[in-house]
Amino acid sequence: MSKKWKVIIPLLAVFLAVNTAFADELFTLKMGYQLLSPDGSIAGTVDGVGQKVDMDRDLDLDDSDNFTAEIALLLGNSRLSLNYLPIEFSGTGTLSVAGTFNGQTFNVNDSVKSEMSIDLYDIGYTYYFLNMDDLPSRIQLGIEVAVKVADAEVSFEDQTLGFVETETVTAPIPTIGARARVGLADFISLTGRIGYLEYDENHFVDAEAQIEFSPVPTLGIYGGYRHFELKIDESDIFIETDFSGPFAGAFFRF
Repeated sequence: MSKKWKVIIPLLAVFLAVNTAFADELFTLKMGYQLLSPDGSIAGTVDGVGQKVDMDRDLDLDDSDNFTAEIALLLGNSRLSLNYLPIEFSGTGTLSVAGTFNGQTFNVNDSVKSEMSIDLYDIGYTYYFLNMDDLPSRIQLGIEVAVKVADAEVSFEDQTLGFVETETVTAPIPTIGARARVGLADFISLTGRIGYLEYDENHFVDAEAQIEFSPVPTLGIYGGYRHFELKIDESDIFIETDFSGPFAGAFFRF
């Protein structure tokens, strides 16, 4: 027997033993594409003073389309997950209000070019208090706690007056909610979740529903719809927005 097989065979034996001992363990890697449409208002403030600007009416922001990734580990009744979603909006519009952004004065009918980017990191833990796998349809229902870290940057360029203002903020927002999954068959399942919490004038709502289709046990595709409500109210920036839209992608699991 070659040295290569002397190494590979013991590794395969260990892998099979681990998967036998932890039959409920499931590792999932998802890569997808998310389309989001914005609605809401933003403001750059000084000591809490600044005019709110409407994202749609004043800034004419485009939709955000970016890739998203998720890693999840299911062990018994517990599920650990890490999700990353970059959100980017940009546009050029004509202001319908006058006021200040970060201390800079702007006027009605000024032409404004703006950009908003949010790197959203989501670390979550779910405990399934209902985890039934002995029925024709597998049913899971659990409580989910998570920490959403929103790393946001807003750029506001008044092309009429010729000034550019940029503000950044990083806001960790914990959420608590629920997650449910129904496996209609070995190859198709439905999943839904919602999380919410509010503190220090910041709040976050994250809800989604999706369907997974896996014609083979280790590979599959998924699609669904996601809705965010994000409010960040800090000393130098205000963001109150709704993002919603469809997503789709592929996954690998073992």
